[in-house]
Amino acid sequence: MFNAPWPALLLVAIILGGYALQSRFSLDLVAASFAFSPAGLDEGRWWTLLTALFLHGNWGHALMNAAFGLAFATPVARFFGTGAKGALAFFSFYLVCGVLSSLGYAGLHLGSPMPLVGASGAISGLMGAASRLMAGGGRVGKIISSPVLGMGGAWLAVNVLVGVIGSGFVPGAAGAGIAWEAHVAGFVAGVLLFGLFARLFRRG
Repeated sequence: MFNAPWPALLLVAIILGGYALQSRFSLDLVAASFAFSPAGLDEGRWWTLLTALFLHGNWGHALMNAAFGLAFATPVARFFGTGAKGALAFFSFYLVCGVLSSLGYAGLHLGSPMPLVGASGAISGLMGAASRLMAGGGRVGKIISSPVLGMGGAWLAVNVLVGVIGSGFVPGAAGAGIAWEAHVAGFVAGVLLFGLFARLFRRG
């Protein structure tokens, strides 16, 4: 934790600080304006693709995402670098993966009014990027590689299990539904887009 680059630590602070602020208000009130849903997107509420990434259901949800965020943000932020350009690359990548994770969910649940909150789709994108770094020994590795396929297969299995038996065993879920489809979409987005972001920001 103490060796993590500052963009990774800032991400953790945003997740926890954001929930600390959010918790001062009614979740229903906040969700009505800022949570994402496919139905809301149909109504033109496009900004919720971003705002939902900064909301969480409870402290357990926020803490779990902060812990996973720190784990997978650290290698990705270190790869992009800690200068202004590196931080821009890191947070742009994070947000794009988060947006695509929600769009992936919406594509499978057209018109659903079910609200979606949390950073886990974006963090799944960081996981996908981290798997490519593992494949490349700290550089951008191949998509078809043991680390990518192994992490992707394990993540898919965990999320399918959640989809089949429910979220009761998941820390921080508190019995709420988990949008496992968004997690899988985020991971795929991270794997596929990491090389593009590396080229755009001239990283190896």
